[in-house]
Amino acid sequence: MQQLIYFFQKYKYFLFFLFLEVIAVALIINNHSFHKSKFISSTNFISGGLYKKSSDISEYFSLKERNTLLSEENVKLKNELEQLYTLLDSAKVKAVIDTTNTYQNYVYINGKIINNNFDKANNFLTINRGSKNGVAIEMAVINSKGIIGITDNVSQKYARVQSILNSKSSINAKFKNNPHFGTLIWNGKDYNIVQLTDIPRQTKFKEGDTIVTGGKSTIFPEGIPIGTVIKTPEELTAVNSIDIKLFNDMSSLGHIYIITNLNKEEIKSVENTNE
Repeated sequence: MQQLIYFFQKYKYFLFFLFLEVIAVALIINNHSFHKSKFISSTNFISGGLYKKSSDISEYFSLKERNTLLSEENVKLKNELEQLYTLLDSAKVKAVIDTTNTYQNYVYINGKIINNNFDKANNFLTINRGSKNGVAIEMAVINSKGIIGITDNVSQKYARVQSILNSKSSINAKFKNNPHFGTLIWNGKDYNIVQLTDIPRQTKFKEGDTIVTGGKSTIFPEGIPIGTVIKTPEELTAVNSIDIKLFNDMSSLGHIYIITNLNKEEIKSVENTNE
């Protein structure tokens, strides 16, 4: 308290001068419309800037919640889109339409990656969805940019995913703009580049062509994005392998979707029937 009194005593003339200045400025602003409008404009600009900064900070801290809501909404839309595709396909072949969506082929489940390896020869990821969420082994895992991997081990709350960056990964893939198929593998070198092998020699393609899933398995639906051709050989050899630049940055993955094929067991049962 004594220090405060000393401060006022030491600077009393300067403080009194500031007080008079404030009164003078206030009188000028109140008695001159031009100055008053400029003052109001300046204060609005400053307060507007402060409000914007405050809003930006609030939005930043709510990003996690917004991302979760967006992921849930995307899952709902994907499931509705799958139902629509199924209804359209059924209408084309004049099949009986079941309003309970019995004929839906795929169901999407949202989730998040909580652990990700990409620098080993055999990489795996961990997701925060398990059997209690409907996840089982051999389910496709994707995100909005493309494929990520296939579930290979499941607990009640979590699941392990065999990444496409795995020496044992082998996924049916095709060119988006022509009917030729191949097998997607990884040579273990660059985590952003995979290889498409077993391509027919008569296949015509060029740099920039898009590669998507082929749909010839019970795991991935047809047409899920994978990446683009980045190098074309002069002609296909016996190796028949080309490099594919992934759409996904496999070192930076977050929200994902797990895809359930509702007809997988029936398809496998038919395919495994002995003659």
